[in-house]
Amino acid sequence: MKILQIMAGDNNGGAETFFLDAVTALSETDHQQHVITRANNDFKVEKIRQLNIPFDVAGFSNIFKHPTAKIIKERINSFQPDIVHHYMGRAGSYSVANDALNNHVNIGWYGGYYKPTRFKHCNHHVAVTQDIVDHIIAQGVPASNAHLLHIYAEFEKAEKLDRAAFDTPDDVPLMVSLSRLHEKKGLDVLLKSLRQVPEAYLWIAGSGPLEKQLKQQTKDLGLEDRVRFLGWRNDREALLETADICVFPSRYEPFGAVVIEAWAMQKPLVTAKAAGPKAYVKHEENGLIVQIDDVDALTNAINRVITDKDLCAHIVKNGKKAYGENFTREVFKKNVIALYERILAQDKKSAAVA
Repeated sequence: MKILQIMAGDNNGGAETFFLDAVTALSETDHQQHVITRANNDFKVEKIRQLNIPFDVAGFSNIFKHPTAKIIKERINSFQPDIVHHYMGRAGSYSVANDALNNHVNIGWYGGYYKPTRFKHCNHHVAVTQDIVDHIIAQGVPASNAHLLHIYAEFEKAEKLDRAAFDTPDDVPLMVSLSRLHEKKGLDVLLKSLRQVPEAYLWIAGSGPLEKQLKQQTKDLGLEDRVRFLGWRNDREALLETADICVFPSRYEPFGAVVIEAWAMQKPLVTAKAAGPKAYVKHEENGLIVQIDDVDALTNAINRVITDKDLCAHIVKNGKKAYGENFTREVFKKNVIALYERILAQDKKSAAVA
């Protein structure tokens, strides 16, 4: 099977991370890949190069579309893929209709609640949660053409970071938040909560438009001695290995890869009831989940994890179990290949009927 993977994307982010994870997983199979992406992330481009996957870079401009469209069409004609997988709406807007020179199947991948019209020539639509699948169907896509595909997290065993390098004592509870610095992520709520957990430190790993505002809030709350802004990091496994608690207070989160990353690294998870976490996190079973924007509830959950060692061990154990059953690289490889084969068989059958 030949798969053309197309991703525009931002410099950093959850969807961008998963795109690279998907390409990495498929590189371990017998199937052939080619990638078209932006050259806006050195880590991403270098990783694709290390995997020995051929790739093209394109601009994916919303205004000057012709150069990117030309690259994609030429690559489809030369590579002759069976599947063209478009990650997110901008890539989907460049999808190429079948013609006499190519006979591929277009797939659009949804990391959120997008409109199917953004994936203009995609007949099949793949989402990371059942709730998003239901959204796609509600937008008019036939149920047979809307598919669920979980993402995965696969971390190498990491050495703990030196806390002293981040001016953080070894003997204090350390929370980590892996998050873009965006209003949707609820980091302002987490900072307010930290005032009520006076012994804890917080590392925030991410970049985004609210960096200046969140740093000012940290100063206003008198938390500068206990909060560290680390910027965007590619060593998430090391951050989680070093931390005691993973906190994920998002207001809006269609899925939330941080959930399965915390489970994979066997760290207690405290999260808010955004759509993604709410679908997978069972309160007091594999994590603690609280109402969105509830500072007191978030504080209470963090304090429970710090003080109740039995509860902490319980949610870590069950989080690891949920991860192993649904969100490993091996599970993903099996699921994505089965999905591609099912879609190809479905389209071949439809073509025969037509």
